[in-house]
Amino acid sequence: MGIMRTKSVEQSIRDTEEPEFQLRKALGPLDLTVFGIGVIIGTGLFVLTGEAAAGYAGPAIALSYVVGGVACALAALCYAEFASSVPVAGSAYTFSYATFGEFVAWMIGWDLILEFTLGAATVAKGWSGYLVSVFEIIGIKLPPGIYAATEGFSHDWLALIVIALVTTILVIGIKLSSMFNQVITGIKILVTLFIIGFGIWFIKLDNLTPFVPAPKPGGEAYGSALDGYLVPTLLGIDTIYGVTGIFTGAALVFFAFIGFDIVATMSEETRNPQRDMPIGIIASLAICTVLYFLASIVFTGLVPYTELGTAAPAATALAATPFPAAQFVVSAAILIGLTVVVMILILGQSRVAFAMSRDNLLPLWFSRVHTRFRTPYRITIITGIISAILAFWLPLVTLGELVNIGTLAAFVLVSIGVIILRRSHPDLPRSFKVPGYPVVPILAALACLFVMGFLTIGTWLRFFVWMAIGLVWYFGYSRTHSREARRASAGEAAQEV
Repeated sequence: MGIMRTKSVEQSIRDTEEPEFQLRKALGPLDLTVFGIGVIIGTGLFVLTGEAAAGYAGPAIALSYVVGGVACALAALCYAEFASSVPVAGSAYTFSYATFGEFVAWMIGWDLILEFTLGAATVAKGWSGYLVSVFEIIGIKLPPGIYAATEGFSHDWLALIVIALVTTILVIGIKLSSMFNQVITGIKILVTLFIIGFGIWFIKLDNLTPFVPAPKPGGEAYGSALDGYLVPTLLGIDTIYGVTGIFTGAALVFFAFIGFDIVATMSEETRNPQRDMPIGIIASLAICTVLYFLASIVFTGLVPYTELGTAAPAATALAATPFPAAQFVVSAAILIGLTVVVMILILGQSRVAFAMSRDNLLPLWFSRVHTRFRTPYRITIITGIISAILAFWLPLVTLGELVNIGTLAAFVLVSIGVIILRRSHPDLPRSFKVPGYPVVPILAALACLFVMGFLTIGTWLRFFVWMAIGLVWYFGYSRTHSREARRASAGEAAQEV
């Protein structure tokens, strides 16, 4: 029994047909597209755009979105081929199991647990802050004891409430979750279009000039050696803005593109995954990339980019228009958007952990499906509880880069996995194939590695610590308890008899 044993595509699909693990197939291409847009548009657009523009790229943050969008588009094509060929819950985890083997699959799954769980807690904390700001705009001051303090430990009841709400919706049923998401995401898209259509009339060209600010020394901005960015540090580059700023900005706002990979976690719940998964993944990414580019131009055109480093850069930008009341609309949109992001991050984490538990890399108890709602209620509730505890107790911190490095690592492996699966399963039905194979998958992997190089050294170190914990769990439990290990043991026993 080796740690590189793979789980065949055929076996992965057979496992989904077992009654105790069977999920309800209720989603179509519109559901998937809306789910993708629902999680993509949120914290990235409404929060990280301002920080990246003010601290790294200036008005050229629009180009940072183009860089991130290109890297994501290449990876999205690989995800689309995988998801249409292997319609099984678990996204990059399941794909890696079929190509790289159990050990790599476990590490990717462990990586995704970090990404989704901490991401949901962080976004919920942001949701709390924006709810407070909405009330303040209309003249209502909430007591500080119910929401987050700015420093240290806090009792954030508002963050706990939103996680409890979305967790309940997810337990009740995937179709209800989709309907809830469609309504809120529709509102969010309309408000995003309003921001662009309204704000564009008040852009000052002076704010967009120079479009790419001249490079400046970045030592003070970095703070410590761990805050330096990996590739620039290795090359001896100590600047912000300029061309370097475009790429460091892309590494930061890459968080804004996370979402289409979560669509891939819902393959099992899709009526026609071979057709619908590519549509949902590519359509949601394309729509959001266009909106990001336009919105970033509006934000940096309304006010000088140096003024956008606030908790609510969109509201800050629209405050410069002759209609300051637009701040309320923007803050309400952020609140709505973050609600959906929290829900879909918990959804993505529950589906990845469900797939890992079904394979017994995590205990099987977690993967039991509710007899009535046909949802993985145990792991969904546990995910909600852990996220709620983190959001309730811990202060709001910038986890975007840590989430980004895990996501990019998964993208690299999926891109390489397409090539491996083409070779190992040339006859596997593929309703969607990556165009320009094998050039596109190779470019996707290289583009994601390139963006990873502009994340901070501290982010790389924290990522390695988390993965080291995953190593301990795998060799202490998963390696000997997994379904594939037991199948191999049963096969060896049968041969001896």
